[in-house]
Amino acid sequence: MRAGGSATAAAGWLDARLLAPDAERGERVVCYASALAGTVLATVLALRAQHTWLPLTVIAVVAFDLFGGTVVNATRSAKRRFHRPGRSWRHHLAFVAAHVQPFALALLVPGFGWISAGLVHALTLAGAACVLVAPADLRRPVAFAVSALAITAATTSVAVPDELAWFAPVLVIKLLLAHLLPER
Repeated sequence: MRAGGSATAAAGWLDARLLAPDAERGERVVCYASALAGTVLATVLALRAQHTWLPLTVIAVVAFDLFGGTVVNATRSAKRRFHRPGRSWRHHLAFVAAHVQPFALALLVPGFGWISAGLVHALTLAGAACVLVAPADLRRPVAFAVSALAITAATTSVAVPDELAWFAPVLVIKLLLAHLLPER
């Protein structure tokens, strides 16, 4: 196999894992651009806060996942992947629960405490549960209602470092609005 072919295969493999197996070119561009822009923004904020290399790396990785994942989860290809036949509320709730980034930040980033991590994670899980139990025709407005409430509660109830003020809103958007809502 030629080197170009193996690079193309590797890129396809990566796209299938990070985006969706059948992501279109435009979707890939927007998803990676958002991930990169969010990572740069979060990294600049973390550098201004004078974080050392480990918290800086964690913040950059979390930003790549959340800023990119917000867009990924809103694409038609990801909607087909996550809302295909056979997917239940358990799959969606498990996907939300698996997002333990708040605890990674609490563990490795000074100033982001365990109470903040627990509250953000609990608000996101509770919001997901509300969306998933809502009747299908009300899921979209319920998702927006619980997202607005969760973002407000998370950003006003606990202190987080200024450079991480983006974290809870982007996490909530990624999971409650982008992931849980199927394509119409």
